[in-house]
Amino acid sequence: MVSASAPSAPPPPARLSRPIVAGIVTALVGFTSSFAVVLTGLTAVGASSAQAASGLLAVSLTMGLACIVLAWRYRMPITVAWSTPGAALLAATGVVDGGWSAAVGAFLVTAALILLTAVWPALGGLIARIPPSIAQAMLAGVLLPLCLAPITGLATNPWGVIPVVLTWLIFARLAPRWAVPLAFVAAAIVVAVSLVQAGAPVDAGLLLPHAEFTAPTFTVGALVGIALPLFIVTMASQNVPGVAIMRSFGYEVPWRPAMLVTGVGTALGATAGGHAINLAAISAALAASPDADPDPKRRWVAGLSTGVSYLVLGGFSAAFAALVLLAPEAVIPAVAGLALFAAFGSSVQQAIDDPGERIPAVVTFLVAASGISVLGVSAAFWALVAGLLVRAVLHAGRR
Repeated sequence: MVSASAPSAPPPPARLSRPIVAGIVTALVGFTSSFAVVLTGLTAVGASSAQAASGLLAVSLTMGLACIVLAWRYRMPITVAWSTPGAALLAATGVVDGGWSAAVGAFLVTAALILLTAVWPALGGLIARIPPSIAQAMLAGVLLPLCLAPITGLATNPWGVIPVVLTWLIFARLAPRWAVPLAFVAAAIVVAVSLVQAGAPVDAGLLLPHAEFTAPTFTVGALVGIALPLFIVTMASQNVPGVAIMRSFGYEVPWRPAMLVTGVGTALGATAGGHAINLAAISAALAASPDADPDPKRRWVAGLSTGVSYLVLGGFSAAFAALVLLAPEAVIPAVAGLALFAAFGSSVQQAIDDPGERIPAVVTFLVAASGISVLGVSAAFWALVAGLLVRAVLHAGRR
């Protein structure tokens, strides 16, 4: 088991190319496969196009720096990502009481909760006591409307969405890792063709990255409807699985430092529109597996390379946001939905895997998928409440 250790001398340059390439691939796959989900989520909770682009820049920079700090300090291929499930949660939540500034306030509260997890282990234990079936059912319910976008898009704009879906399907068979990034490339071609046909000029100012800061406000609806579910989803669907995936490759992630770094990163990016960063889960394997380097002691370079690559990609955040802004109807939502298929399938499987937990999980899923808002609080919170309540009633008196 590889554990945290003091920095050692770097390996010879000739031995670095393989993990460096692995890090670049990790960043490219992670960024292009889910940036549309991030922009969709930020826009849904009230961000303007400029504010959403600023948020994409913020999370790109903070997770890049976090990768560099953790990989360099602990000589492990620790990678950090934005919270894709969290962005999907925002997309399902919509505008809350107080609008965008209240959402920014909720991002700051989420950062505080992540930091509190680092200094007060009991909070992490409390999150761990939420049955995985309930947490995953809530996530599946949140993801469902987004995963329907490719299907509804085929009816709304077939000529724009069909190339995207076909590209994804072909490469899901031939090169699954690249299926969503190449579907995004297909979407970019569709956007370019539509712009040429329309003869519409593109404002060069849209392509320049910039940060747009927002003063936070705090409302009950945002705290309960965004901050709490965002924290739970980030912990249960990203940080905990991320640690487990790293452990499967022989690395013991330093929990407290990782939570401190990602908590500080989330706080730094919040006022610029960044929702949350966390330990990478699915993409973690790209940098930590033997494919990155046969020698586990040299794979930390892949984590460092991932961080640097995210910083570079952050410089193109405005261009990616402009692509979304200029896209024909239904094209980008289709890409976002395809990016979430795997997460949705995994969540559904874990939610209903235990027959004894199936009914509470189904209730949680249905409430989350309903999109209801009661007392200004989003469906994700009420899904947790309903699922836990049904579970308590069904399990009453049982050991």
